[in-house]
Amino acid sequence: MEYRQLGASGLQVPVLCFGTATFGGGNDFFKAWGNTQLDEAKRLINICLDAGVNFFDTANVYSRGLSEEILGKAIEDVRNRVLISTKATFPMSDEPNDFGSSRYHLIQQCENSLRRLNIDHIDVYHLHGFDGRTPVEETLRALDDLITSGKIRYIACSNFSGWHLMKSLSVSERYGWARYVAHQALYNLYDREFEWELMPLGIDQKVSTLVWSPLSSGRLGGRYKRNNPVPQDNRINQGGAHGPATDFERLYNIVDMLEEVAGEVGKTIPQVALNWLLQRPTIASLIIGARNEEQLKQNLEVVGWNLSVEQIKRLDTASEQTVLYPYWHQRQNTTLNPLPKFY
Repeated sequence: MEYRQLGASGLQVPVLCFGTATFGGGNDFFKAWGNTQLDEAKRLINICLDAGVNFFDTANVYSRGLSEEILGKAIEDVRNRVLISTKATFPMSDEPNDFGSSRYHLIQQCENSLRRLNIDHIDVYHLHGFDGRTPVEETLRALDDLITSGKIRYIACSNFSGWHLMKSLSVSERYGWARYVAHQALYNLYDREFEWELMPLGIDQKVSTLVWSPLSSGRLGGRYKRNNPVPQDNRINQGGAHGPATDFERLYNIVDMLEEVAGEVGKTIPQVALNWLLQRPTIASLIIGARNEEQLKQNLEVVGWNLSVEQIKRLDTASEQTVLYPYWHQRQNTTLNPLPKFY
């Protein structure tokens, strides 16, 4: 397993991270992702460890704490071998202070996550989203205090805009507080908006990317193909997908090329899609999920080989998106605004 440095920290993480949102299946939304219970969770974690994947990602809102509880029980005998990532910010109840990134909520949720996970510290603690109501200074001071107290080791964010992240980094620098070492973000061959601003920011500020939904809610999993009926049991139909309505013509163009390249390299469509991501700038780790052991084993086979430059360029062309302002304007002069180097 390949390991990469996490941002401007000294922490090394595997290029694959096992996402445990499938653990618990606590409501209809998460059941669309999966319904993994304890015995199977232990088997999946052991498969990961045997493959060199020791990084596990969860969140307090995943099945309202059930994912954390199952993960905590599943790692009881291997805690000293694993890295744990969890998150806070999103609502945990209807109470007025039970959401957001206030000092009150973050400290409370960190302690609740530690209790559910049955561990004494969290290795990477994420803000699940940006809280525009709470001063950034309050949020970052609370996170710095959690590091000082030994409850967390590193901080990261998720789903931030470029200015959210840049402002946060500036405040951390101003006061000498811990800074975000990673940004957990949506990025894949179908969802490429990340490249417009967040990727250049990550390069400039040494903030690594942890990719969520690297197969675009299953869109790039090989089941969606031109001239094939859309499967009725897919995550999109079950309400477990993200983002706007699917542009199926664009998706089919991408999958056509994925299928062509997969035939050339002797791999599956999702394996090619994941390998493409591993060769992009700032990427430290892909958060892969799995409903079962076979799916997990297939995902683990994306390391140890690389697509050619020519194959990557063909996939880039097939997945091109219409660029919005001000990015199309900036791309008119790449001497002033150089694009990230992909090759």
